[in-house]
Amino acid sequence: MSMDYIFLIVLLVAMILMMVFQTRKAKKQQAERQSFWKNLDAGTEVITIGGVIGKVVEVDEEYDEIVIDSEGSILRFSSKAISREYIRPAYVSDDDVDENGNPLVKDDENDADSPKEITTQVSEHSTDADGDEIDVEETTKSTKSPYDAD
Repeated sequence: MSMDYIFLIVLLVAMILMMVFQTRKAKKQQAERQSFWKNLDAGTEVITIGGVIGKVVEVDEEYDEIVIDSEGSILRFSSKAISREYIRPAYVSDDDVDENGNPLVKDDENDADSPKEITTQVSEHSTDADGDEIDVEETTKSTKSPYDAD
């Protein structure tokens, strides 16, 4: 029976420790949110809990409201509806990276107007004098400007 009591005590202590750490974490997050709301100024780009993105126009501390401008629409929210400051994620086109996500080295922009050499390879099957099949490859190179019609 003493083993059961030891297990029960260890389990109880572990649960108490988890509750203490969760409470401390929640208090820290709440303090960060309060600080964020108090430091909101006009011009700060924010996102609401509903996903509306806009710039802060006015903060009314008396009524605990905030006015944001979302692409010309002026909206009034409770300050608690502001989720966080909005930071637009960087957009990288698939044309600018390789298959592993590494950036590609770009040539000069002036090279876009210069003619490009195009190599075309054609494979044909042919037979020799004995009737055996042989592969004939023909390679042609041409210079083509990006302005030429295909």
